[in-house]
Amino acid sequence: MRSLLSVVAVVLSVLISPSITLPNGAPESVCDTMLPKHGNNIPPLTTASPFRITPGTSVIGSGQQLQVEIESFPTNVVYKGFMIQARNRFPPYQVLGRFEQTDESAIKLINCGGQDSTATHTNTQTKKDLALEWVAPADFVGEIVFNGTIAQDYAQFWVGLESTPVKVVSSGQPPSVVGISTTRRPPTTTTVPPYVAPTAAKGETVDPIYQGCGDTKGCFGFPEGCVETRNCRAVVATVVQGERYIFEMKSGYNRPAYIAVGLSTDSKMGDDSVIECVPEQGTVNAYASWTFSGPYGVSRQGVAQNFIKLVQQSYVDGVIHCTVERDAVTTVKGQRFDLINEKYHVLLATGSSADSTHVSYHDIGRHVTGVPLALAEVGPVQGNSKLLLRLHGAFMLTAWIGTASLGILLARYFRQTWVGSQLCGKDQWFAWHRFLMVLTWLLTMAGFVIIFVEIGGWSQVDNPHAILGVVTTVLCFLQPIGAYFRPHPGTKRRPLFNWLHWLGGNLAHIIAIVAIFFAVKLQKAELPEWLDFILVAFVAFHVFMHLIFSIFSWIQIGGCVSERRNSQRVTSFPMADMTPSRNSMSSGDRKQDAAFSGFRKVMLFFYIIIILAFVVALVVIIVLAPIEDTYESIRKQIMN
Repeated sequence: MRSLLSVVAVVLSVLISPSITLPNGAPESVCDTMLPKHGNNIPPLTTASPFRITPGTSVIGSGQQLQVEIESFPTNVVYKGFMIQARNRFPPYQVLGRFEQTDESAIKLINCGGQDSTATHTNTQTKKDLALEWVAPADFVGEIVFNGTIAQDYAQFWVGLESTPVKVVSSGQPPSVVGISTTRRPPTTTTVPPYVAPTAAKGETVDPIYQGCGDTKGCFGFPEGCVETRNCRAVVATVVQGERYIFEMKSGYNRPAYIAVGLSTDSKMGDDSVIECVPEQGTVNAYASWTFSGPYGVSRQGVAQNFIKLVQQSYVDGVIHCTVERDAVTTVKGQRFDLINEKYHVLLATGSSADSTHVSYHDIGRHVTGVPLALAEVGPVQGNSKLLLRLHGAFMLTAWIGTASLGILLARYFRQTWVGSQLCGKDQWFAWHRFLMVLTWLLTMAGFVIIFVEIGGWSQVDNPHAILGVVTTVLCFLQPIGAYFRPHPGTKRRPLFNWLHWLGGNLAHIIAIVAIFFAVKLQKAELPEWLDFILVAFVAFHVFMHLIFSIFSWIQIGGCVSERRNSQRVTSFPMADMTPSRNSMSSGDRKQDAAFSGFRKVMLFFYIIIILAFVVALVVIIVLAPIEDTYESIRKQIMN
């Protein structure tokens, strides 16, 4: 009985195993490898295949339909399973187009990166000369190949069968070849599918645009260092073929409305020749344009379009990818561009808006090479230094989040703390207040000069940060001048000075904080949006501490201090010394600290620690901006 059961089990395993292995077609889990999941790790055959994938024509318009046949040689050879998809012939080798359902009994459509983008079998019945209907994408112009896996039976299958290339042209361009090809050719040997993207050591997918960077082509992108880490928000690769200069551009960060590369004789925008790649109605078009300065702008008007040629383009899931050829020697707006003999700065930019005549401001990102380049030379490309920009941000944050906040707090609540103790011949509160505010003045003036040196003029960005910064700087500049000419205590003009000094300092502080909030929105700053939450936390903490100090001041002013403390002079509170009468203070009053001085000292220590933490965190985020990319780069270096 046991031997009979063993025989039955063996027979069932032989009969069932071929049929239970994907009898209903390939799963979506093999979209990339196209490798059948047959048992016992059966490898694909490497011998010549008797099957061929034959497209009906070599040229098709975008959005048009194409018949694709699976043919066999000899013609009597049959097959049981298949998996067919169209892919870009060039990097990034993405799956393109979709198949029409023409025979539900034999064909099943699955989604490999797109709806119905791959055709496979529905059963393991024998098949012969099956025809498929493929529809070209409406937003793609370039060359595709059909790549497939054909299974003759359970143990015999070929992976990576490749058709002849098919050129997809704009639907408005008439195909040069039409009709179904009837010429049969001998079967070709199979190869490993060329579309499988290379992987990094950790198994991470690497975008093919980065292949050969620094070796066979020059690559430049942003943020700085992204080419090495292969995670650019926008990137351009340049290749020279004879007298044709090829620019390959790609950007998908924040779903850009365009990506553009410019050639400039300097590192500033203005009088530059630009190539734009702009998605329009599902396809990407290339335009030549010209930049202007004062006011800044870009226009295609009066710029010839015949010195550039769109070679390849795609627009998938918000990612712009285009390859454009440019003549080596051109004249644009009366200016000669000789890419063979001259060197140029490369400007790369992306933005979120564009119209039919020009692209708009590069609010997503912009970067420029640090030195002019000979485009035929291949090697590492460094961007323009952002040291001055980072120093400006670090100085202004340190001044107005750190030193100004602390200096204002000391002057407002600590006039009757550390009574009898002096520094450099001055009361402690005044000595530290003066030191902190002088430091604020120096940092602000340095930051103001630095940013004008960096930009080279007034900012053209539609953001109030610049005007708020100027107002802050003017108020800050005037404060020490007014303090130097302040009237003596007790004179009738002293209250006026006190009010003006208080008003100027607080206005400068408030406007500076508002300007910092607007700086987060600046594209050049490369700051994360969540930085707003840190700034809000700082404002909340600063206001909370002022509220705590003020409450204790109000308690004392309201007479809530016990009679046993009545010999002590209460603290100098906000706006103290605003009138001559408030200046009267006997020598006895100044011999000891005011009430709650111990509490104020503890709270001051707490305030300094938290403010220091805010300043350090914000300066690090600014100096290492964009912080997310820097963090990811450091993490990868540590992990590797």
